[in-house]
Amino acid sequence: MRSISDTISRLAAMKVRAASQPSARVPSRLVTLNATGSNPGGLDAKAFIPSRPAANAALVVVLHGCTQTADSYDHGSGWSVLAEEQGFFLLFPQQRRANNPNLCFNWFLPEHTQRGRGEALSIRQMIEEIARAHDIDRSRVFVTGLSAGGAMAATMLAVYPEVFAGGAIIAGLAHGVANGVPEAFDRMRGHALPSGSRLQAALRSASAHGGPWPTISIWQGTADGTVDPANSKALVDQWREVHGLVEVPTATPIQNGRATREWSDKDGRVRVTLHSVTGMGHGTPIASMGPAAYGQPGPYMLDVGISSTFEIAEEWGLTAGGPFVERETTIVSGDEFVLSDAMPEPAPASERVYASAGMPSTKVGDIIEAALRSAGLMK
Repeated sequence: MRSISDTISRLAAMKVRAASQPSARVPSRLVTLNATGSNPGGLDAKAFIPSRPAANAALVVVLHGCTQTADSYDHGSGWSVLAEEQGFFLLFPQQRRANNPNLCFNWFLPEHTQRGRGEALSIRQMIEEIARAHDIDRSRVFVTGLSAGGAMAATMLAVYPEVFAGGAIIAGLAHGVANGVPEAFDRMRGHALPSGSRLQAALRSASAHGGPWPTISIWQGTADGTVDPANSKALVDQWREVHGLVEVPTATPIQNGRATREWSDKDGRVRVTLHSVTGMGHGTPIASMGPAAYGQPGPYMLDVGISSTFEIAEEWGLTAGGPFVERETTIVSGDEFVLSDAMPEPAPASERVYASAGMPSTKVGDIIEAALRSAGLMK
């Protein structure tokens, strides 16, 4: 566990770096969803409604990363472009600054990551609302997310597994690995991650569900300096047991720019997939050119010639196109963009929150509470 002073300095950096983020406007293809549920997590929501919905239309829930909005993530990932082409619906839950100053989903707070509580319940209510309004095929509901959104996607898959046919977690973390801010910092950097048996127990105890279980697709850059690649292994470990999968992957295809490991069940169906993108930093892999070009490069949207948007949709059976063609592309590290996504690097000693805030108290509890208030994580 990290020291109190280190945790406090990271909290201070969160506030400083969030304030420095550009507020560039991006064109919106989404409509505001006026949720009517109790919304205990206090989230906003947007949606994309295709002009020509497919028969038995699917729904994809997309969870943005920190410092992002629904519109900015859609613009960067290209989900609404693909959804219009293929006739499926999109739901974009959106964080409010009042809940988290960095616009992170609160994946590290138990009150938001349990079935029937907080942000997890808010997202579940939004799914129900759009599914009823547009006659969504309940067997074709999926969820994906980046970073903090990826961690929240992992939570949704764990606490509401009966809702989803599949999920795609990009640079995210396993459900239940953190209980508060200090542990969140540690887990993101691959420190003290729970054992496979503890991860599996956290998944089993998240709901009373006994199966069948959603398929899991994991995407991770090998050079990610924000969420350590050890977290991708933790995700695999968490989901192997419920699917009855052995530890060794059943297939390891090596493609241009990444290694893909697949774990199949006894019937030969791929249930868990891990895509490790060589040399990629922290962000969503996109392809801005070529036959499967979706999205625009930018902060946490990394043009590595691999369209995760298209490939995830293809894994879920949402595309009707031909085979995806890989291209030779220079890998771009995304960590030059990682100013405040999820959790930042520690601030210099001169920026320590207890100095800048002029804290008079030397009590540990008072210092932590003041740090949380300064960082906007506590009211």
